[in-house]
Amino acid sequence: MAVSYDKLWVILNEREMMKTDLIRAAKISTNAMAKLGKNEDVRVGVLVKICETLDCKLDDIVDIV
Repeated sequence: MAVSYDKLWVILNEREMMKTDLIRAAKISTNAMAKLGKNEDVRVGVLVKICETLDCKLDDIVDIV
């Protein structure tokens, strides 16, 4: 089972946010962001921080493919 974070990039684009903006706002590591960019698994805590920062739900940023 694989994951896709394509919906996350759409949200960032709609809000005119750069990845570096999200890193700072959500206080996540650049390593975690790199994993997201490669559709690799990241810790649930990272996804929770992103959802809290963007005021969205997990299924708004992640698809299981």
